[in-house]
Amino acid sequence: MSEQSRPPRKPAKPYRRPQKDPVRLLAFEALRAVDERDAYANLVLPPLLRKAREKEGPDAFDARDAALATELVYGTLRRQGTYDAVIAECVDRPLREVDPPVLDVLSLGAHQLLGTRIPTHAAVSASVDLARVVLGDGRAKFVNAVLRKIAQHDLDGWLERVAPPYDEDPEDHLAVVHSHPRWVVSALWDSLGGGRAGIEDLLEADNERPEVTLVARPGRATTEELLREDSAMPGRWSPYAVRLTEGGEPGAVDAVREGRAGVQDEGSQLVALALANAPLDGPDRAWLDGCAGPGGKAALLAALAAERGAVLLASEKQPHRAGLVAKALDGNPGPYQVIAADGTRPPWRPGSFDRVLMDVPCTGLGALRRRPEARWRRRPDDLENFAPLQRALLRTALESVRVGGVVGYATCSPHLAETRAVVADVLKQYGDAADLIDARPMLEGVPALGEGPDVQLWPHLHGTDAMYLALIRRTA
Repeated sequence: MSEQSRPPRKPAKPYRRPQKDPVRLLAFEALRAVDERDAYANLVLPPLLRKAREKEGPDAFDARDAALATELVYGTLRRQGTYDAVIAECVDRPLREVDPPVLDVLSLGAHQLLGTRIPTHAAVSASVDLARVVLGDGRAKFVNAVLRKIAQHDLDGWLERVAPPYDEDPEDHLAVVHSHPRWVVSALWDSLGGGRAGIEDLLEADNERPEVTLVARPGRATTEELLREDSAMPGRWSPYAVRLTEGGEPGAVDAVREGRAGVQDEGSQLVALALANAPLDGPDRAWLDGCAGPGGKAALLAALAAERGAVLLASEKQPHRAGLVAKALDGNPGPYQVIAADGTRPPWRPGSFDRVLMDVPCTGLGALRRRPEARWRRRPDDLENFAPLQRALLRTALESVRVGGVVGYATCSPHLAETRAVVADVLKQYGDAADLIDARPMLEGVPALGEGPDVQLWPHLHGTDAMYLALIRRTA
């Protein structure tokens, strides 16, 4: 072909520098911290937001930007299982062979496409720009190709393609559709009982962003004071609870900054209140929180104890967490003590306390709304690791309470292996020396508490974390 007959070459497109979007960069940094350091998003995100405000300035990084960054991080983590299934359909290799930073960018893009109202072109363009900044132009082309495939269907369309039919495999269907590991779906279903509607409601509630709930610490703050804040509403069940709707910022509340109020899920408040409300035989002077860190329940218990002239001992094994407890209790209107001690080898004498709370370490499956990454981090083996500690701590609680006193065994997990199985095993050892008492009357006005005598709270029924509580009276 002669030079004259060749078609003229199209001029090369000028190189366009990628746009550095501080919101998506921040979200990417948060996801990398969760992946690389096993960090928790609720601990990583606040300092990243402060850093962005300082760097960009309040006009360049405002409250709407902070809200979008928060939604991108938490939404991506909550829906990670669903997005992994979708991305797997759009790549030509197993997901384990995709570099984790690339997968984080793809997941962020998938959430914008399938889980938000961000327009398709904007979601793809912003994600590709992010890829160019953090991954380089070569891998950005791969991100672009995958996201364009994802954009061909909405979330419902993808779920029809990647989720097995419910009739063939109910648990796997629910796991993909509601983005929970299969073993977690199975465990929650066993604990909840009932049919499909209840478990779907629970899994959907786990994927909703929870309201911020405050607690007015008695003698230091009142709900009336907290209700004067913008977007504040009364709690549903606890007389000390106030909910901040519309993304209220607790750090902007004077009482929270001053330590007179705190951020505390209403389920945690109810556990403390139930123990405080349980009837006693004999004196009511000495209370114990045997696993007090980070201090939310201890602060409420200490304030309630002070109103009755009682004293709380708050014990926490880890010294740094004991420091958090001391900070939470600072300013309590009555006397209290905070110590760093191993609850399985307590330094106090047996039978020293009238009321004992033992909120034991657990898998945290009841707080998946707040810590969405925990569902992907936990394994069934964790149950076996926690089991001996949970039983040992409950035995300590029963040894620590006097005859006629009450123990509250609590855990932020609805898994039967961490709740009823622990209580049943330990009570079997004590025979007639300890009895379960009905905890339901101690949560006056709270509906759907089951057949008792123990209590299981649920996000979809009560709007709380899935806290479990058993009240036990020492009888001999």
